[in-house]
Amino acid sequence: MVSPLAGTAPVTPDAFRAVMGAHPGGVSVVTSADGSGQPYGFACTAVCSVSLDPPLLLVCAANTGSTLPVLAARGAFVVNFLHGTGRRAAEAFASRTAGRFSKVPWEPAPATGLPALREDSHALAECRVERLVPAGDHTIVIGEVLRTETANDTTASDGSTAAPLLYGMRRYVTWPL
Repeated sequence: MVSPLAGTAPVTPDAFRAVMGAHPGGVSVVTSADGSGQPYGFACTAVCSVSLDPPLLLVCAANTGSTLPVLAARGAFVVNFLHGTGRRAAEAFASRTAGRFSKVPWEPAPATGLPALREDSHALAECRVERLVPAGDHTIVIGEVLRTETANDTTASDGSTAAPLLYGMRRYVTWPL
């Protein structure tokens, strides 16, 4: 076990947020639905690959959010990897206001039937919940990837470039192609 250095103050939430915000990450929207088909989702930059065989990825979901219990009960979710013109989806799902799904077009994904945000995404991963790991004020959701979908080219549905959307230093930018 590592002991803190004598005389050092603990890292504050604001300081931790500042250091993590200084490094940009790709923006995704994680979606699921309850038993009656009501869609749920949240914006997420904490997404990463875990394993190639079997294909596993992880997302981190806030314990206080409305989506985590739905995702856990459903046992499945979709990671919608947003492209540069998907900022509307990022902003809609980063807010805590109701009606997020009325602000963006979506359709059922083929394998899970869960919300896919195709117009705002350059890639999708449909997943089955493999494991939930509590971690502080979030839960690490490990998902087995059941199906993937990527854009056939780098052009979004509106004709713009479908390069990934990034978030860092409190702003959105598009990956340069």
